[in-house]
Formats: sequence, structure tokens, C-alpha cells
Amino acid sequence: QVQLVESGGGLVQAGGSLRLSCAASGRTFSSYAMGWFRQAPGKEREFVAAISWSGASTDYADSVKGRFTISRDNAKNTVWLQMNSLKPEDTAVYYCTGRRYSGTAYLRSSYDYWGQGTQVTVSS
Repeated sequence: QVQLVESGGGLVQAGGSLRLSCAASGRTFSSYAMGWFRQAPGKEREFVAAISWSGASTDYADSVKGRFTISRDNAKNTVWLQMNSLKPEDTAVYYCTGRRYSGTAYLRSSYDYWGQGTQVTVSS
């Protein structure tokens, strides 16, 4: 199994950038597709981005496309979410997640492992 720990959240001004990291422990990480979800206060947890096991394929929510970039380095057991041109609407708790399959997915139920989340706050 895999344990996921997010870091890099914090307070940033609108238009700024932030990079989230997800450190994974486990021997099968390289075979897992990975993703990021977020949840704002009073709202449902929503899909943000996903990356296939090899890193060759990525998917993004329309709301972040062109601004966010997901990447991974299996040798380092790490997944990143680079967030540029941040908006106040991006304020949420961001969760790292993984699934025991190579391909990307959009639904929460498709993922098997979750981190505890890291808070991102974007001020206007």
C-alpha cells in the first residue's frame, strides 16, 4: 500500500504561484496513476488534475487548464502540482491521491489512497 503526505500549501496573493508536493511511501508507487483534488468550504471535493503512471498522459479540470501543471518523478516517489496565476477561487484544501492502475481518472471513487490535505489560500 501507499501513504501520501502533501506539503507546500500556504497563503499567496492573486496572480502568484505555489507548488504543492506529495511524498509517497510504498514499493508500488511507480505503477500508480496519481491525482490532485481540492475541496473549498461548503463545497464538494472536486477533480483538479491527474497523471498516468509513466507521466506521459495528464488531465486537468477546465477551471485550472493552462494554469496548473501536474508532474511526477517515480525515482523520487514524488508528485507535484505547480499552480500559476492563482485566483481567489482556487482557495481550498488540496488532496493528493493515487489509484492502483496506470490510467488517469476523474472520480473520487476511482482512487485508493489519499493524503491528509494541505490548505491553499489565495488573497485578492
